[in-house]
Amino acid sequence: MKKLENLKLSNTFAKLGADFLQEKSPDPVSHPYLIDSNPTAIKLIGLELSEIKKNEFIEYFSGNRLLPNSKPLAMAYSGHQFGSYNPRLGDGRGLLLGEVQDQNNNTLDIHLKGCGPTRFSRGFDGRATLRASIREYLGGEAVHGLGIPTTRSLAVIGTGELVHREIPEPGAILVRLSDSHVRFGSFQLLHFTNKPEKVTTLLNYIIERHYPSIQNDANKYQLLLRHVVKRTAKLIALWQANGFIHGVMNTDNMTITGTTFDYGPFGFMDHFNPNFTPNHSDPNGRYAYGKQPEIGYWNLSKFSETLGHLVDPQLIAEELANYQPIYNDYYRKLMGQKLGLEILDSEFKELVNKLFQLLYNNSIDYSIFFRHLSDLPSNFPKRLKQKFKDPQALDSWISMFVRLIEREDPNLNTRKGEMNLINPKFILRNYLLQDATDKALKESDFSEVERLRILLEDPYKDRPELFSQYGIEPEYYAAETPPSSIEIQLSCSA
Repeated sequence: MKKLENLKLSNTFAKLGADFLQEKSPDPVSHPYLIDSNPTAIKLIGLELSEIKKNEFIEYFSGNRLLPNSKPLAMAYSGHQFGSYNPRLGDGRGLLLGEVQDQNNNTLDIHLKGCGPTRFSRGFDGRATLRASIREYLGGEAVHGLGIPTTRSLAVIGTGELVHREIPEPGAILVRLSDSHVRFGSFQLLHFTNKPEKVTTLLNYIIERHYPSIQNDANKYQLLLRHVVKRTAKLIALWQANGFIHGVMNTDNMTITGTTFDYGPFGFMDHFNPNFTPNHSDPNGRYAYGKQPEIGYWNLSKFSETLGHLVDPQLIAEELANYQPIYNDYYRKLMGQKLGLEILDSEFKELVNKLFQLLYNNSIDYSIFFRHLSDLPSNFPKRLKQKFKDPQALDSWISMFVRLIEREDPNLNTRKGEMNLINPKFILRNYLLQDATDKALKESDFSEVERLRILLEDPYKDRPELFSQYGIEPEYYAAETPPSSIEIQLSCSA
């Protein structure tokens, strides 16, 4: 384990030059203070946990001091936002400090979000609110706990200053970790400014860093597209299976590594509704839960346009055509695991389709229903069964489900354990997140942020000793969302 001053940073992206970035140091803040730190992420990059307690930790990660070998920069990119191309994006409030090796010898970016304006800020202040920083901090941990590729964060650090949105709010800086900050929009900027040679440069950089096994292949750009298609399809299948709604699937929020990136108005499904989006700024539901697979393909098609000078259009079309089968196969596998079934035939497909119609017609909580499937056939909770307006339809579906279970003849105890390892007991419900941010904003009480972070590290089981230590009441956090908080929506500025 390392001390802060021994954290070996590099910044290979800085070598790409002015078309890709602006070199810029963070703007200092007046009174930085620690809101919460993430021990599992800190250990991941090889830091000693005792380093959290040092004032230097706050100074380095608030941007008041630079880590050794850090070359902070703002990355240039553009992108399609809600279907319309916006040429003027880029890191308007974030800086890439550099890269570090994690314990598994993978390279991770360290990035500060909310550390002052850059030339991409478009007149904005370059700062982030405390509430938005907490949301992204906990959102990343919730998604990571579910086994979904995502950015994570080392810490949230308050700035001691107000930022002005609708009203003045406390500011904060998020210390983000990601395997990459290169987005589909990074390539689009170069493509739409007619710099195909720079697109090639960026592609070569991505291949060298993330896909070195194809580096010497004559068809490496086609193979890169193949990898990106596969990773994106699997990522969105994981979102769908877990009831996660990203909320802002713009091309500048899609990474080249298939990682969940940028937590604006995200959410997890309460009552099952494929038309729900947590984004108040999306009145037409472009990024609703049920449309995420389609948007994933659309975004990939926009990325693939940037490869036209290197890959034959017919080959591009063939690679894109693989998206839907990859998504379908992986999603079917995930749903099989959630249902405790291995035979994924036409009867299984009928079972799944009928289940979603049943959940939608009866406004049933998505995660809670799946969690209690392992209690069938004999111990299904009466209080959950009573929520169905049409109990006969439920009984009919249960009969079909039990029949498919019995044809596989599994050990019921084994099946229950396996299902409870993929159907979480705890998810990051928006009302829980709202409670944590309210306490932070109104009372400067960050204990609920800490509790949620700990709870979401392993969302599949109770941990009595740890829960007791932190005052976590498991049944409270596993409960259904109150009616007044169903389908909370937030704006992109939240």
